[in-house]
Amino acid sequence: MSYLPHTDRDRREMLAAIGAESFEDLLAEIPESIRFRGDLHLPPPLSQQEVEEEFDRLAAENRRAAEKDAFLGGGVYDHYVPSIVGATLARPEFYSAYTPYQAEVSQGTLQTVFEFQSLLSRLTGMPLANASLYDGATALVEGVWMARAEGKGRTEIVLPRSLSPRYRAVLRTHLAAAAADIREIDFGEDGFVDAAALDGALSDKTAVVVVQSPNYFGLIEETDRIAERAHRAGALFLQVFDPISLALIRTPGEAGADIAVGEGQSLGGAIGFGGPLLGLFTAQERFLRKMPGRLVGMTEDLDGERAFTLTLQTREQHIRREKATSNICTNQGLMALGAMVYLAALGQKGLRRAALLSQERALELRKELAAAGASFPFDGPFFREFPVVFPDRAVRLGLLPYLFREGIVPGLPLQGHYPALGDAYLTAVTERRSRESIRRFGETVARFLRGIREEEDGHA
Repeated sequence: MSYLPHTDRDRREMLAAIGAESFEDLLAEIPESIRFRGDLHLPPPLSQQEVEEEFDRLAAENRRAAEKDAFLGGGVYDHYVPSIVGATLARPEFYSAYTPYQAEVSQGTLQTVFEFQSLLSRLTGMPLANASLYDGATALVEGVWMARAEGKGRTEIVLPRSLSPRYRAVLRTHLAAAAADIREIDFGEDGFVDAAALDGALSDKTAVVVVQSPNYFGLIEETDRIAERAHRAGALFLQVFDPISLALIRTPGEAGADIAVGEGQSLGGAIGFGGPLLGLFTAQERFLRKMPGRLVGMTEDLDGERAFTLTLQTREQHIRREKATSNICTNQGLMALGAMVYLAALGQKGLRRAALLSQERALELRKELAAAGASFPFDGPFFREFPVVFPDRAVRLGLLPYLFREGIVPGLPLQGHYPALGDAYLTAVTERRSRESIRRFGETVARFLRGIREEEDGHA
């Protein structure tokens, strides 16, 4: 099957239209030394049927989380998504809608963004919420940029190693060429922010203190005390939050956060292959004219009817562009709509129930694993996830492959980012994991250890 997007005549006409004589003219700016002149070693062409069969074969190599008891977390969580979320997103007026650029168009899209902002503001206790960003990591970057601009000469960013290692990596990448100094502080033996280390890192150069709560280990930080320390040093406090946890624990607004960002995937999003994700961005009132991205406001038209409009956007394509701290262009409209529908469908009670079920089952799993012989590096209050260390002897003798064969994904290994925690796994539990799944996880670990002991007794 051949595929000819353009004929030779098409190409000649296009080149003539732009004043080029050949395709090579289009590449004139690319140095000859870096051009590839050889033959690409590509497989032979395939028919449509053969392509479909190959894609099916490749897709079959994946393992869907729904096929297993997956206890994965670390930023992306398998929460139940009501069917109304997918049904709403699939409507063509939303599915095909483009990012709103003009205040007078897309009233439906603007209203959904306004509702999203309103729900997010209520959830976090923060007065302002924008129209969302790419993901939690880039929302953090935008928050730090805004904090630096507010700091006027303060260039240091303080963050603990209990902040997601992926978020820290994204932040370092974005600030690599900026006049900013990232000061990482270690966490204490209990897994929480070390107060002495934080105080030692603060100075009159500190622009912002970043803390994640629940932190990467699931531990719930005392954010109000951290905010107080940051403010006493003249710095801003930026909290990275988990939206589901806010149904149970102190909100960023109650803790005194100046800026609060988070990942919104757990609000009705899927967990597939790392995306699409949804960045949440909130701030205090004084940042109204400095926030990145879009803000949708409610007003009245000439007839006195309720209307929605883009407003106060400090970005390069809109008003106050000279004041912009960001050129962010996305509002992840479809994902924001999904989050809005999820929150509206569950309501305050439903969201609290999802959070409570997750927490209760996480506690049950921890109890089951402890009874099976596992240990835990941290004992403090946590939400939904916790690091677990399986007996070293069991790991060396193949516990993890055994769990996979039994259809259990125990969590994310922490050793790559946190070598001091050894073979710890970050294990997350949502309301999607049944009590039977949790018991089976514990019993499988116990059975494996029992098998080791019986084999050793047989050799004795």
